[in-house]
Amino acid sequence: MEFGLYTFVENMYDEVAGNKLSPQQRMQDLLEEAELAEQVGLDVFAIGEHHREEYLASAPGIILAAIAARTNKIKLSSAVTVLSSDDPVRVYQQYATIDLLSKGRAEIMVGRGSFIESYPLFGYDLVNYDKLFAEKLDLLMLANENETVEWKGTTRAPINNLGVYPRAEKPLPIWIAVGGTPQSIMRAAYLKLPLALAIIGGEPHRFAPFMKMYKEEVVKAGLPKDQIQTSVNTHVFIGESAEHAAEVFWPSYKKQMTQLGHERGWLPMEKEQYDYLRSPKGALMVGDPQMVIDKILYEYELFGFTRFMAQMSVGSFPHKEMLKSIELFGTKVVPAVKKALGK
Repeated sequence: MEFGLYTFVENMYDEVAGNKLSPQQRMQDLLEEAELAEQVGLDVFAIGEHHREEYLASAPGIILAAIAARTNKIKLSSAVTVLSSDDPVRVYQQYATIDLLSKGRAEIMVGRGSFIESYPLFGYDLVNYDKLFAEKLDLLMLANENETVEWKGTTRAPINNLGVYPRAEKPLPIWIAVGGTPQSIMRAAYLKLPLALAIIGGEPHRFAPFMKMYKEEVVKAGLPKDQIQTSVNTHVFIGESAEHAAEVFWPSYKKQMTQLGHERGWLPMEKEQYDYLRSPKGALMVGDPQMVIDKILYEYELFGFTRFMAQMSVGSFPHKEMLKSIELFGTKVVPAVKKALGK
């Protein structure tokens, strides 16, 4: 079992502190968060690619390289790389470089992207949303396994027996991130790639059939059961008390989710909905350490995952609160979950 953090490096107006950080300060805070994640024993730190005003992570590879220079053990991953609007050869080269800098700690998590800003920004047509991802994933996997690549598709120029450098010491782990679409789950299973399932709303038990489908299909594809790797990625925030955690997290969470809801046709986030999501069967893990322990164990019973990834920065709130949440996650929650699962 592995535990980690992921972030899009949000930099919004902090409703609790009443200010907004400079982008430079937010990046410095991020580096401190990554260092603390390693110090408290977490296994993975990941950066998700976005191309919006409120996020600073348009170039996750560069951020991860900076983190690599300040850490020694923690795995470094994207979460996700929007592969459809990127070049898979460059993606491999960037993460192979991170792997060399970090002495073998780099991973890639790819997805089609739940945000679409990168498509028009880099000149891609959303009509080809699925084709772009399928072809580019094929090329990324080829480059990851082979020093010399021969490839032809319809979404970029062919590669005729050319070398791709630098090379990582061994093939990089490539995960597929999904939000619960059967097509994406079947693709991950067919390719025998690890699956990361994002659960950021509703009731987790409703996602259980997707994980079950993946595990059944990936075994049919030829992957031994003991080699199956799955992750659940969800929103988490921890305080010394449940009341304090809920109070700190709510203002920015409401602002962020209401903004996204306006863009996507959802209803505005209301306090009653927030409280329900924080309840024992809801998706939101916001509370004291014991509440989060109980929810992780509940979801483990549902999914049987091998990795749990927490997104704590949903919106912006004081840096000291983020550091405390990371500390509690690593020193209180993770040891208790591992002890319970060990029994």
